[in-house]
Amino acid sequence: MKITIISGSHRNNSQSFKVARHIETRLKDGICDETWIYSLAGNPLPLWDEGVWDGDPKWQELLTPIKEQLASSDAFVVIAPEWHGQVPAGLKNFFLLFGSNELGHKPALIVTVSSGDGGSYPVAELRMSSYKNSRICYIPEHLIIRKVESVLNDSADDNDERSDSYYRERIDWSLNILKQYAVGLKHVRDSGVTATDKFRNGM
Repeated sequence: MKITIISGSHRNNSQSFKVARHIETRLKDGICDETWIYSLAGNPLPLWDEGVWDGDPKWQELLTPIKEQLASSDAFVVIAPEWHGQVPAGLKNFFLLFGSNELGHKPALIVTVSSGDGGSYPVAELRMSSYKNSRICYIPEHLIIRKVESVLNDSADDNDERSDSYYRERIDWSLNILKQYAVGLKHVRDSGVTATDKFRNGM
């Protein structure tokens, strides 16, 4: 089983990437066989334009390696910091560039990150607007990592002990749920019922 972690922050050395690294470590501890982190740090993906649909060679060269990694994944962890109450633009752009061939009918765990007590708005935004054509399947469980600077740090001295232990335990619990959804939805995809050329877009 392969699980891909999408770190949705454009910032280098972001708290989102710190969370991604922790999640990757936990996934490798017996939950899945292979992981891949795709970070949007530095915003390496240009904004969508018609060339994506028209087969522009520059887009094919850029997107093909990423599409192959996503298509070979069984599940996803989507990490989104809350910027001004929103999902970062680069992460929204990600869902314009990659669709059902890569993400369709595969489970995903939403993880949002906040420096304070926020983090709920990106959960609602992702559940509302990013699944329609990609057909990514967000599981009912999600994580909101609040006051993120004080948890999941390598040094215990940098962590709030009570919050840190809670988040570590809840992350493990959520990742094991994600794993079982990945097992179940593979059967759905393998059944052939999701394959269609007639209904390419959601309603």
